[in-house]
This record gives sequence, structure tokens and C-alpha cells, in this order.
Amino acid sequence: MIIEKSCGAVVFSRTEDGIKYVITEQLNGVVGFPKGHVEENETEEETALREVFEETGLDVRLIEGFRTEDSHPIPGTDIQKYIVYFLAEYDGQTPVPQETEIGKISVVPFDEAMRLFNYESSKRILKEADDFLMNSVTEDTEG
Repeated sequence: MIIEKSCGAVVFSRTEDGIKYVITEQLNGVVGFPKGHVEENETEEETALREVFEETGLDVRLIEGFRTEDSHPIPGTDIQKYIVYFLAEYDGQTPVPQETEIGKISVVPFDEAMRLFNYESSKRILKEADDFLMNSVTEDTEG
């Protein structure tokens, strides 16, 4: 079995209306997060930052302390896809879809994002990221 590694991020922005998440829809209709293949000599974090920028045009900063993983077989192949996700924040920018890969970008609150996903693993990843953010916000404001 071939292992194919990608990295990406759950991207969010803090708005007047609360936290909004960047959800991508690939040209093949799969809804998820910006991600892509690790290139030679890249760290996971470098890959995530590059892929977020390539797919959304957003210059983001990674939030320390969050990292989650997903894996699944690619149907009809001998490839197991392994993906590492970070949490990344942006502000004051408008996402622009990468024409060759991304059909649509939605910037939506948690509940709406959960309704958009094709796969349960995407819902799990968003929930983990949202829980991490909510706990971080609580800790930051209590100190």
C-alpha cells in the first residue's frame, strides 16, 4: 500500500458575528478544508501554509497547540491518504478560489459548515477545531 501525505488547515476568522470557517468545495464536489501534498523538504506546517494560500489566497497564521489527523483509502487505488490538519486564523482578507482545484469557497459559522460536509471525518475535524478554539477563548479571557 502506498501512503500519500497531505497537510492543510481549518481556517477561521473572528468577525462581529462570531467565528466563521473557510470551507472549500473542490471541482469534484468534495467539501472540506484547504489541503495538499507535502513537497520535498517541507515541514507539515510549511505545507499547510502554502496549500491554504494556493487554494484560498489567504495569508494565515497557525494557532499553536492544535493538530489533528485523518486518513482514508482512495477508492480504486492502492493508496492510503494521510492528512494532517492545523488550525489557522486570518483577518481582513477575502478568500479567492484556486481556479484549477477549488470550485467554491464558503465563509460560514460552525452550524452551517457542518451541514456542508460530505464526510463525517470533516465534521469531526471541525468539531475538534471549534472545541479547541472555544476552550482557548475561555482560557484567554479568564486570565
